[in-house]
Amino acid sequence: MLFVQDAERVLFRLSRVNHDWQAAARREADLLAKDLLLDLARREVVVVVEAEAVPKSKKLVKLKVDVGTEQRTIVAGIAEAYPPEQLVGRTIAIVFNLKPAKLMGIESNGMVLAASVDGGKPVLVAFDQEVPPGARVR
Repeated sequence: MLFVQDAERVLFRLSRVNHDWQAAARREADLLAKDLLLDLARREVVVVVEAEAVPKSKKLVKLKVDVGTEQRTIVAGIAEAYPPEQLVGRTIAIVFNLKPAKLMGIESNGMVLAASVDGGKPVLVAFDQEVPPGARVR
């Protein structure tokens, strides 16, 4: 990713400056990288078609979601807050364009968007009006 390489170049150039400046530059580069990553993340509305607990895991749920044009499997760490049966039929938001990742042997093709306060249980992003699958979250 280009922005990570740019941030690394900035850090390398600043590496000759004193330690305080290096730490500040690293924090700024990390914030810049996170902002750019968030800008590049494609967030979409999906409907949960199926949900099941992941065997041997207390936190993971395997979701099959309808994106409008396709169905995807997503593994999410929301089991402590949401039993699988509460998720079926629910409209949620996901990050769509992530590289697939394997969690507990299951390939996950996206990431559920949720909020949490001070490390508490996740709260899924919800909508107060009906939004079709595939709609972009801005």
